[in-house]
Amino acid sequence: MSKKQKTIQNQISLSGVGLHTGNAVKMTFKPAPINHGFAFCRLDLEGTPIIEARAEYVVNTQRGTNIEKNGVQIQTSEHVLAAAVGLDIDNLLIEIDASEPPIMDGSSKFFLEALEKAGIKEQDAFIEEYVVKEIISYKDEVTGSEIILMPADDYQVTTMVDFGTKVLGTQNATLEKVSDFKEEIAAARTFSFLHEIEMLLEHDLIKGGDLNNAIVYVDKELSESTMEKLKKAFNKKDIAVKSNGILDNLTLHWANEAARHKLLDVIGDLALVGTRIKGKVIANKPGHLINTLFAKKLAKIIKQEKRNNVPSYDLSLPPLLDIHQIMEILPHRPPFLLVDRILELSSKHVVGMKNVTMNENFFVGHFPGAPVMPGVLQVEAMAQCGGVLVLNTVPDPENYLTYFMKMDKVKFKQKVLPGDTVIFKCELITPIRRGICHMQAYAYANGKVVAEAELMAQIARKN
Repeated sequence: MSKKQKTIQNQISLSGVGLHTGNAVKMTFKPAPINHGFAFCRLDLEGTPIIEARAEYVVNTQRGTNIEKNGVQIQTSEHVLAAAVGLDIDNLLIEIDASEPPIMDGSSKFFLEALEKAGIKEQDAFIEEYVVKEIISYKDEVTGSEIILMPADDYQVTTMVDFGTKVLGTQNATLEKVSDFKEEIAAARTFSFLHEIEMLLEHDLIKGGDLNNAIVYVDKELSESTMEKLKKAFNKKDIAVKSNGILDNLTLHWANEAARHKLLDVIGDLALVGTRIKGKVIANKPGHLINTLFAKKLAKIIKQEKRNNVPSYDLSLPPLLDIHQIMEILPHRPPFLLVDRILELSSKHVVGMKNVTMNENFFVGHFPGAPVMPGVLQVEAMAQCGGVLVLNTVPDPENYLTYFMKMDKVKFKQKVLPGDTVIFKCELITPIRRGICHMQAYAYANGKVVAEAELMAQIARKN
């Protein structure tokens, strides 16, 4: 069953500081219309420019996923986007008066709680969902990081991390369904290793950091000089290392909190695809770079499939009309009956199917040694589907015939060969009047558009 799109009922704001800039920032979540998706609006800049949350806008993945459009940037977008995805939200405008959302506690928890408080409502439009039909993967041969997307009944994510250190070795985390995000993933905080903290301090970064918004794993000996730097940076009188190898003043929510946070990042980064995903993600040694590279690849695949506009039908299900029922409607008979099944039929559209076999009589001469279904017969098959559509509007179809009136914008894009299953879809361009049917027709095979045309036909009573 198709699900409706969602947004929030009311706007809501929260404030904090940016992790790397240390600047105070206010962020406001606002409802957005259908098909809007996620977008950020920079209130602090002239013209209040909007940056859509899209993979194509990713410019940098150092210490977070940073997007940029027309020179306007949003830093570390992933925690905010993960919260929206985790609540099944589709459309959201995120106003912000700085380049970086507040770090809060380093997780998605506070963003999720704010969105819940704002209320979530359904909208009058169905969601757009990409259903994974075959494995899609991306691998970084240098680092060994790899993301695999495979068919599944729900959006699921598994992360496997291995940092090769004693203090934080191999960890796994899995999200079986998005509805578990709130309890299982949202509160997982960002983390870093001590040697990374030292580097960030040297470059005057993490100005907004403290021991309450980042887990610090101590992977090297803590020298006196480093201790003093950390005290100053985190404004603490004393700093020590706990028995589990992390700096003190913080208790892990889960033993595998690092892997859960990596899963949170994957969800936030893949939100940049711009389409809900029905499939399972397996991410081995994920990071913002490979996450966003995979998001770009997936977005291109989805865009290409949309361009091809290939619908999907379960051919294992019983047809709406079988060949015998079709012959009760259409006057055509073998060898000129070119539709085997009707899969869908409404007042405005029809979907039919033909299995093309080597036994077709037209393959004898078209062409010997290189059989190809003639394009004119592909158009005829589409028209016969349209005939079912228009004859379905009269109570006694056996007393009518259908005649072509016009064919426009006919295009043949791929060859149809023996063994192909061809799907025909016809949709009305204008309502049927006086027995005249004007429709847009497509033929699909092997996941591609093979032919298309605008067709006009009329039904007339037999003499």
